[in-house]
Amino acid sequence: MDTSLARRNILARIRAAQGREPEPSAGEREAAADYLARHPVGPRPDMPADLCARFIEEAQKLASTVDTVQTLADVPAAAHRYLTQHGLPLQAIAWQTLRDLPWSEAGLAVEFRKPKDDDVVGLTGCFCATAETGTLVLLSGPETYASAGLLPETHIAIVPASRIVAGHEEAFGLIRKERGELPRAVNFVSGPSRTGDIEQTIVLGAHGPYRVHVIVVQDA
Repeated sequence: MDTSLARRNILARIRAAQGREPEPSAGEREAAADYLARHPVGPRPDMPADLCARFIEEAQKLASTVDTVQTLADVPAAAHRYLTQHGLPLQAIAWQTLRDLPWSEAGLAVEFRKPKDDDVVGLTGCFCATAETGTLVLLSGPETYASAGLLPETHIAIVPASRIVAGHEEAFGLIRKERGELPRAVNFVSGPSRTGDIEQTIVLGAHGPYRVHVIVVQDA
C-alpha cells in the first residue's frame, strides 16, 4: 500500500501550523542536505585513552561477562571454558566468517548456519564495539546473520580490541567509511535482553539472549 500521499498531507498540515508553505523550499532542502553531509556532532563525554578498558568496564555494568585473550586462535578455548563453567552445551551455531578458528580442537561442535529453535549458543564476531556504552555493533550480511546473536539463549561475541571505538558516532562513521551504506540490519547489543514492563521488575532474556559473553582479542 502506497502511503506517500497520506504522509505528504500530514507533513503539509504540520508545516501549515508552523506558518510555512506546504512543500519545503529549495533553500530548506539544501540546508537539510548540507546538515546530513556534515554529520555534526553534539556534546560528547570525555573518553579515556584506553578504550578497551572502558569498553570492558561498561559492558560488565550491563551484565555482560567479559574474557580477554591474546589471539583469535585462543578464542575457542575461551568459549569452551565459559560454556563449561556455566554448565552449557558444547554445541553452537556461528557466523560463517568464524570457520577458520580451531573449534573442534577446543572440544566444541560448531555449525556455521543460522540458528534453529533448539540452538542454545550463538557465536558471532562484531563490526565494532563502542567504549562509551559497552555496546556491540553487529551488521547483518550473508555470512553474518543477525539471528545468530538474537535467537540463542547464550550469545558469545568476539571483539577485536582494534575495533573498539569511542562512541556511536565513530561506529556510524566507520560503517560509512568501510561499507558506504548501511546493511539491512544494524544491531546495537548492550548486554543481555531485558524488560521492566511487568511490575517494574527487570527480567533478562525477554526479547533475546539471557547471557552475553564477550571475548576481547588483544592482537586482532
